[in-house]
Amino acid sequence: MSAALLSVRDLRVRFGDVEAVKGVSLDLNGGETLGLVGESGSGKSTLARAILRLVPVSAGELLWRGEDMRACVGSELRRRRRDLQIVFQDPLASLDPRMSVGEILAEPLRIFEPRQAAAERRGLVGEMLERVGLSADMAARHPHEFSGGQCQRIGIARAMMLRPALLICDEPVSSLDVSVQGQIVNLLGDLQREFGMSMLFISHNLAVVRHVSHRVAVIFRGRLVETADRDTLFAAPAHPYTRALLAAVPDPKRPWTAAEPSVVEEAVVPPGSGCPYRDRCAYAAPACRESVPALEAVAPGHRAACHRWREVVYS
Repeated sequence: MSAALLSVRDLRVRFGDVEAVKGVSLDLNGGETLGLVGESGSGKSTLARAILRLVPVSAGELLWRGEDMRACVGSELRRRRRDLQIVFQDPLASLDPRMSVGEILAEPLRIFEPRQAAAERRGLVGEMLERVGLSADMAARHPHEFSGGQCQRIGIARAMMLRPALLICDEPVSSLDVSVQGQIVNLLGDLQREFGMSMLFISHNLAVVRHVSHRVAVIFRGRLVETADRDTLFAAPAHPYTRALLAAVPDPKRPWTAAEPSVVEEAVVPPGSGCPYRDRCAYAAPACRESVPALEAVAPGHRAACHRWREVVYS
């Protein structure tokens, strides 16, 4: 893996009075997959859209190959977006029903390669359809003629037409049948190995994240609460929230158990103060009501935002 392609520093996203992303910092290296997990409403998709500049960033740094993405506007931002593509959760809703599959896949080429010959464009579209497990003669069909899994393959093909350096996958298999999920995950892995791209893989499906990721970041109520390499996080999580997530996945080999949640006195806690997980945490203490824990080093490459992570790890 090469040096960091993407660096996010203290990133914040606010919608009116609601802060959806609260000071997130992370790095994504060349050729790696970073899994981003958390429950619905935790800020996963908002963070992804902020990285792509699809929603406004309130504060923080967003560096792409060391250069400030927040300073990019107009044609410069458009040029950089060639390297950053996204695969959405709902495969059918993300495809224009009025366009044929060939037109959908050709659109990125028309935008970024306007001088490209039409015949060459059609050839590239056919090649990419074949690469994602479809056939070139399907280019004349429309999205409603395909199954959900096929539509997701089309969405992936569209994202790959420009050979991006970073592919953001926002819950790409959550709406698909279990039998199809594995096929799509394997396809993404094959494309990553073939093209050498990085991936930010967003999901609440921990089994999928474990299969595809090199490192994992856990987010709760807009804050990162734990980051580690995949094997470390699944074997020895240091944050109570991560343990609670993993406890929902049956595993007879797991060497630890999740503690039962306790109740913390919320009446005296000012809104927005303290640890965001304190009201559901069995390890909650007075300090958890008073200050937001910073991400501390548990071990090399492993950090957790918990005042009592030592008790969590060694209990």
